Amino acid sequence: MEKELTYRDAGVDIDAGNYSVQLIKDSVRSTYRPEVLGDLGGFGGMFALALGKYKEPVLVSGTDGVGTKLRLAFMLNRHDTIGQDAVAMCVNDILAPGAEPLFFLDYLAVGKLLPEQVAAVVKGVAGACKESGCALIGGETAEMSGFYPAGEYDIAGFAVGVVERSRIITSDRVRAGDVLLGLPSSGLHSNGFSLVRKIVFDVKGFKGDESFPELGGKTLGEELLTPTRLYPRLCLPLVRAFDLHGMAHITGGGFYDNIPRALPKNMGAEIDATAWEMPPIFRLLQAWGNVAWPEMYRTFNMGIGMVLIAAAGEAAKIKAELAKAGETVYEIGCVVPGEHKVTIKGGVFDG
Repeated sequence: MEKELTYRDAGVDIDAGNYSVQLIKDSVRSTYRPEVLGDLGGFGGMFALALGKYKEPVLVSGTDGVGTKLRLAFMLNRHDTIGQDAVAMCVNDILAPGAEPLFFLDYLAVGKLLPEQVAAVVKGVAGACKESGCALIGGETAEMSGFYPAGEYDIAGFAVGVVERSRIITSDRVRAGDVLLGLPSSGLHSNGFSLVRKIVFDVKGFKGDESFPELGGKTLGEELLTPTRLYPRLCLPLVRAFDLHGMAHITGGGFYDNIPRALPKNMGAEIDATAWEMPPIFRLLQAWGNVAWPEMYRTFNMGIGMVLIAAAGEAAKIKAELAKAGETVYEIGCVVPGEHKVTIKGGVFDG
């Protein structure tokens, strides 16, 4: 008798998917805000926007993935940090125009559904949503047998936030003489990993378990997998309390491409590369790969994950507020009239 084929024979295990949902449901529910309607398992996530809080609410959306940083997670079999990367890349982007993140959805495509692996990733997503103040109201886990190798996956996310129309941060408010304040990154975040992997694995032949004195006790793999910093809880009170003229999330494109996105077309920015302490991982990568410094600043965040732009007097108040809260902030440069570009001076750029 001819064998009857099942979906499991084709590589898709529905029971494993259901078990994955059981493993993550408490983490997901822990992110819910009062505006969330319904529960896991619906065809769509529902969020009742509290319209009475706003005169003219504007929804701001963003979507992103983690990129080739995932290859590190596969190699080191560590999946508890990737979820935060997925959330951070989205909520930090929608924060730049001043939006408060409201809710997040994730999409996880796997080669073989391993419930504990899925749970580790989604728990990271949920933890980051909770820290950012947004609800995880939906998602999709797709088992794509034969498309991704077993044990590998891709993850992407989608965030929606809200900002009062009159409080939207746009480049129209930026003026020459405005100060650029840099908030430290947690490390590489989630950009430039194609170059990182080229340097670390192809050029140097490292495995990820190596230790270097500069990394303060972390292995190289642990340093590279440090999750992207979440900025909403730090920055939203500043957005509400101060007159911010601009914000720039330093992601792919580094300083040269991201800071101009927050500037008018007739203005540029001058950056002092000596104004903050560059984390050691960037110097190691530069030396190992013999990477030109301008290429480093175009590819990586170099230790600055978010840039705030404000008038000089307001910037001084913001610095004082952050210092009072025990937060580190650096005055890294200023806005100048002229060509719409970033010029970096000092430190490694001298000579």
